[in-house]
Amino acid sequence: MTNRSVISTDQAPAAIGTYSQAVKVGGTVYISGQIPLDPKTMEVVEGDFEAQAVRVFENLKAICEAAGGSMNDIAKLSILMVDLSNFACVNEVMARYFDQPYPARAAYEVKALPKAVDIEIEAVMVVA
Repeated sequence: MTNRSVISTDQAPAAIGTYSQAVKVGGTVYISGQIPLDPKTMEVVEGDFEAQAVRVFENLKAICEAAGGSMNDIAKLSILMVDLSNFACVNEVMARYFDQPYPARAAYEVKALPKAVDIEIEAVMVVA
């Protein structure tokens, strides 16, 4: 693929495995799942579910900007949570980061996530 490029920024956590923060193919940016790691310390943020969700959205925002877009360019989000009872909190936090119309979205409850966090979000963004 000649039109494939890797997106990387020190404003979001470095990959903790065999993946890139994001990969851009044409005008589509595939953003890897983000967990609530502080990009400076690479440690999980302290606090409740809301604090974790905010950190995840901040990480996504940094990658969007590094790819030449914004959160409002995200077309699809996939949200993974270890407790789906946090769904209302995710909606409230998400509303701080997006304008309507909101992206398409799916939310899943999963048994566990890396580093024992409570939330992970991956995204697909479309930029010009």
